[in-house]
Amino acid sequence: MGNVNERTRSWIESAGDPDGDFPIENLPLGVFERDDAEAPRIGVPIGEQVLDLREAWENGFLGGLSGSLGRTLEASSLNDLASLGRSASGELRGVLTTLLSDESSPLRTSDQRDRILLPASAIDSCLPFSIGDYTDFYASENHATNVGRMFRPDGDPLLPNWKHLPVGYHGRASSVVESGRPIRRPSGQTVGPDGPPPKHGPCRLLDYELEVGFFLGRSSELGTPIPIEQALDHVFGLVLVNDWSARDIQKWEYQPLGPFNAKNFGTTISPWVVTLDALEPFMVAGPPRKADDPATLPYLTSDQDVAIDLELEVLIQSADMRTRGMAPHRISIGNYRDMYWTIAQMVAHHTSTGCDLRSGDMMASGTVSGPDEENRGCLLERTWRGENPISLPDGTERRFLLDGDEVVIRGWCRNDGLRIGFGECRGIITPALG
Repeated sequence: MGNVNERTRSWIESAGDPDGDFPIENLPLGVFERDDAEAPRIGVPIGEQVLDLREAWENGFLGGLSGSLGRTLEASSLNDLASLGRSASGELRGVLTTLLSDESSPLRTSDQRDRILLPASAIDSCLPFSIGDYTDFYASENHATNVGRMFRPDGDPLLPNWKHLPVGYHGRASSVVESGRPIRRPSGQTVGPDGPPPKHGPCRLLDYELEVGFFLGRSSELGTPIPIEQALDHVFGLVLVNDWSARDIQKWEYQPLGPFNAKNFGTTISPWVVTLDALEPFMVAGPPRKADDPATLPYLTSDQDVAIDLELEVLIQSADMRTRGMAPHRISIGNYRDMYWTIAQMVAHHTSTGCDLRSGDMMASGTVSGPDEENRGCLLERTWRGENPISLPDGTERRFLLDGDEVVIRGWCRNDGLRIGFGECRGIITPALG
């Protein structure tokens, strides 16, 4: 759907690294802190540097932007910028591409360059948005089937509604955190193998979930559904997500209303929001359907039905591995194109009742799992409820996460020599209180 045969080149040398996440074709947006500024800034990673957009705007290097768009770059979140819609982010993308690729760019030789372009290692990332609401879906047929086989071995692994609508639930926006922030092991009610009564204590079956999230840009009005053909016009961009899950707490609490405390203690996201414009070359036909699958209802059906060819991996590094200087160990790989329900279908279904969406709302896909064992996107699946532990290079095994374990999620799109990366989504487990 896009053509990357003719590559744009940046005068920033590190942006030309073929294995790097942030070439000039990417230009994701995020928010960061710098030592000499009181408030967080909006920035764009380019190679191994970060462009401070407020500094660039106030010093006249983004003169091609309209004033209303430029003023949104003075904020400490992406909400105002995203609310202007995809045309505004596309306008910004065009101006930045020229600024960072033109050999005669005034920034290249400016004495302000070192203040505007910072080493990525010198900044601290923040949440990119002020997140008002968070919805998590359950959009992978492979994941839903595996879980159904575990817990309903004598029945149909998929419930009757699953192939007719994108199943989801409302998550907790307040506990969405930036990559690198530690996650405290939660405590809650659990029951032993003999059943009730429950006990309250630290979670023993702590898990990660490999997910892809997306942020809403342009808001919608209460009472007005978003047609599926217009759904992507409301999407600002994508991030990687780790939806931490307390499986033993979840098992006891989830009936009859679904997840609650088992999911509300932490959700980690990657710092840079990759826009749909950057992902266009990697949009492919989808999603996968079988001949006997039911037809989707008209409000979920579109001629522009697309998936995203986004490669994913999950790695674990134990505390002992860090002490011994051992790199994180990859335990699973996946691809977002394997998801049954698309982003457009999630948006259309979410708003089909007239529910409104606001700039900065976040949605996530649910666990991304593929057809093979190495493609399972959480430890619940990867170890099959703990029955088949995985081995780490330090000689230990994992059924579920231990204190001190760090989970690292990475993602990238790649074709025709172009690589668009998402950076990393990381979190270390710290002990429960008490």
